[in-house]
Formats: sequence, C-alpha cells, structure tokens
Amino acid sequence: MRPSLARLAKAASTQKGLRPDPMALLPPIPLYRRLLRAHRKFLPAELRVLGDEYIKAEFRAHRKVDNPAHLIGFLTEWQMYAQKIEGDAWIGDKIDEGKLAKLSDEQVYQLYDLMQSIEKHRRGE
Repeated sequence: MRPSLARLAKAASTQKGLRPDPMALLPPIPLYRRLLRAHRKFLPAELRVLGDEYIKAEFRAHRKVDNPAHLIGFLTEWQMYAQKIEGDAWIGDKIDEGKLAKLSDEQVYQLYDLMQSIEKHRRGE
C-alpha cells in the first residue's frame, strides 16, 4: 500500500530531528495553495508568472513520488520557501553551499536555466 502524501507530511511534522521544531509540515494541497497565494500577495507580476509556472511544474513532477524521504524533503523545502517569500527574506538571498553540493547534475542545469530566464527577463528580451 502506497502511503499518502498527507499522512507522510503529518508523520514528518511529529518526528524529532536534529533541527529545532519548525512549523508543522503542511500537506501538499494546502502548501501548494499557500505558495500561489504568497506569490500573488508578495511578488511583482512578472516574477509571479515565472514562480507560479515553476511551482505548478514541480508539484506535477513530484505527484507520483513514493519515497517518503524525498516527499518530506520536497515539502519541507517548499514550506521554507513560502516562509521566506511571506517575510521578504528572499530578496538578495543566495543558495546555501551545502544544498548546492547535494544537487544532481540535472538539478544544477535546471537552476542554471532558471537563472538565464530571469536574466533574459531583466534585460527585456
């Protein structure tokens, strides 16, 4: 039997780890809605379009993931992103070196492609 995302999120929020107790991990659908709402409320229109498309693609791509560790990591990172957007902590923020080192070659390429899209948008192309 495949565990549901909501059940995994609830289990992850009750486990004690090495990190301080974060806010309870949101299930996928409420987190998805929170992210889109945060973009609507806190991002300029041009960044909102790019961010919304990226969020939609990422949640679609992870819809059928079965590995609980991947799901918990995915939901945790998106929840921390939502907290940053809502608090304006994202402005001028850089990616943590440890997280960058853990990325696969494909993820580094996707990040680079995203950076190029943002730069192209800034230049007005």
